Amino acid sequence: MTVLKIKRLKHNKVLPEYKTEGAAGMDLSAAIDEPIILKPLERTLVPTGLKIELEHGYEAQVRPRSGLSIKHGITLINCVGTIDEDYRGELCVPVVNISNETYIIQPGERIAQMVIAHVEQAEIKVVEELSDTVRGVGGFGSTGTI
Repeated sequence: MTVLKIKRLKHNKVLPEYKTEGAAGMDLSAAIDEPIILKPLERTLVPTGLKIELEHGYEAQVRPRSGLSIKHGITLINCVGTIDEDYRGELCVPVVNISNETYIIQPGERIAQMVIAHVEQAEIKVVEELSDTVRGVGGFGSTGTI
């Protein structure tokens, strides 16, 4: 099991937590003093009041919360955000309202989830040819719909 070191900033009231024993992601909460009004198609950066230190070879992935996405159209601008192991700034969540209704983010509200994942850096090797596959150069939709 990897260790995640967390530094709470003064405006943080809620630590990340896994809500169930089998949860892959821990919830991140809005560290704000006043509600944020998010109009349709509006985006904002929501602070969490946290700084983290990851072990070498790990990243933190910030992902949308499925409940907020399906019920309210609140998701992340970049869908999945990567926090590199050497980043030491405050974690902020880039939120967007893709619904037709205004949404109000409340102080302490769970706004995203964070998954800790092992990563490797690749060795780059330039080659003249790549191996053949059945798919080949088939791109978007090339494998069908069913």
